[in-house]
Amino acid sequence: MYTSNSVRLGDKVLILRPAYVIGKVGIVRGIESNSHSQANIRWIIQIESENIVVSLTPDEFQRL
Repeated sequence: MYTSNSVRLGDKVLILRPAYVIGKVGIVRGIESNSHSQANIRWIIQIESENIVVSLTPDEFQRL
């Protein structure tokens, strides 16, 4: 089960979805300001190897 304590700013994560960044490593940079409920939470993740920032739900990545 996802909890807000399971992801922290600066964590390295493996991207599981979407397809254009699958398998890449990213760094958690923040949480979307309109993501107040657990059901709608989205994280801002910067892809390490590219100049890309994505907004992902917790089921679209995993902590390394």
